[in-house]
Amino acid sequence: MAAKQNCGRVCKTFRLIKSVVTIPEIRNLYVTLYKFSTRQRTVNLSFFIARRMAQPAPGNKPGVMERIAVVSVALGMAVMILAMAVIMGFKREVARKMTGFAAHVAVTDIRGVNALDAQPVRRSAHVEELIRRTDGFVAMAPYAVKGGIVRTADAVGEVMLKGVEADYDWSYFREWLVAGELPRVGGEVRTKDILLSRTLADKLLLGVGDKVEMLFVEPGEMPRRDRFKVAGVYESGMEEMDGVVVVTDIRNVQRLSEWGPDEISGYEILTRSLAGADTFARTLGRTLLYDDAEDSENLAVTSVRERYANIFDWLKAHDVNAAVVIVIMLVVAFFNMTSALLILVLERTRMIGLLKAFGMRNGCLRRIFLWRAALVTLRGLAWGNAAGLGLCLVQKWTHLVKLSSEGYLLSEVPVSLGWGWWLALNAGFVAAIVGGGYRWVGYGVIITVVPLLIVSLIARLGMKVNYYTLMGLIAGSTTDPPALAYANSTAGNDMPAVGYSTVYPVVMFLRVLTAQIFILFSL
Repeated sequence: MAAKQNCGRVCKTFRLIKSVVTIPEIRNLYVTLYKFSTRQRTVNLSFFIARRMAQPAPGNKPGVMERIAVVSVALGMAVMILAMAVIMGFKREVARKMTGFAAHVAVTDIRGVNALDAQPVRRSAHVEELIRRTDGFVAMAPYAVKGGIVRTADAVGEVMLKGVEADYDWSYFREWLVAGELPRVGGEVRTKDILLSRTLADKLLLGVGDKVEMLFVEPGEMPRRDRFKVAGVYESGMEEMDGVVVVTDIRNVQRLSEWGPDEISGYEILTRSLAGADTFARTLGRTLLYDDAEDSENLAVTSVRERYANIFDWLKAHDVNAAVVIVIMLVVAFFNMTSALLILVLERTRMIGLLKAFGMRNGCLRRIFLWRAALVTLRGLAWGNAAGLGLCLVQKWTHLVKLSSEGYLLSEVPVSLGWGWWLALNAGFVAAIVGGGYRWVGYGVIITVVPLLIVSLIARLGMKVNYYTLMGLIAGSTTDPPALAYANSTAGNDMPAVGYSTVYPVVMFLRVLTAQIFILFSL
């Protein structure tokens, strides 16, 4: 109610002086407040003025700092979206491909976990029933593996021959198939078809339909050899697995290992999700441990995370990288918003004086610029989301950015978009500004104002530096290029630029160091 009365008094005062005062800014301010007084009284005065300040007009154009603030917020949001999309894409694609090669959980002999020469496991209907009864079970397939050497007339390579049955889930290899067809397995007649990767095919100079010889060496025995036919070629883009995995009929591996028809290396199990694989493995492990049947003795249950801990630890490290990127971008955005608010206040000193002269209180004035900062933030978020999501979609559809599969496990940069983390990222950004954002703004004020005061006092009182050079020193002490541009336009000479270049390198180092200290003690 008091705000409405205050606005009415302001408008009456403007009506009295309208015919006398001719300053354009006062006239624009009068028009703004008059329109507000004639509108619905429930409209917030501070928000109304802030919105009018944001509207482009011949006498009201957005300043450089306002544009810089919008760009800063937009870049910060775009970088955060890109970082999250790439990291989530890495985790999703690597996990999916590891699932294609090794499923979620494996049941093997405890005496040779992850070994190619492990003791065989005897197939048991009882054990299979225990696996199916475990919560989270989706599918199961027996398999057999054996390490060998593949040899052609031109090259030699080490491989892991993996044997599967007809009920094996071929969906992953069918997706990765680039030439030929999937090998025929589980039929009445045992075939010697194999499916190998493009990496091995290029290394060994093999193509679909070619014959290849494999050697299998046992300690103290003569090497066994067998010839296979290349039925198809796959390419997963995961060099670590593509370089060794060759798939064939399980009976081929059993014959080469001199195993019986009921002897296998173990069972590969698919669960509802990778996230529940560890829980499934622990539950099934306890079930088999306390089972009294002879068939469940000496069995070990391991999840894909345990078998390939180095890969998943590498993926987990990306979470730390994402957190660092997000924190840094938030800090940079807050510091830039602080600088923008200071410049916006300085640019509107005449308006502030006029509003104070006509009775506006300090709280209302502060809310004007807070609303102005909120509008700038929303614009930056809109542009940042558009840019970040657009770049993600371009990479997802065109695969422009490639990677070295030897170093990154994947041949291209993956992106994964999800409503959950995207909404959480935007909500977290807004919550940081509304909730804990003022703390970061306070840090920004400290980093901005303290060097400014120190440099100004020492330069003016101690060193007797002229005003124009001092403007450049102040801009350099805050490492603020927009402030330098403002100083250059005000001075009309090169003195601010000279002062800026003198202190910028040292102050930049000190500012980065100070920001890192604040981050260290605030997290």
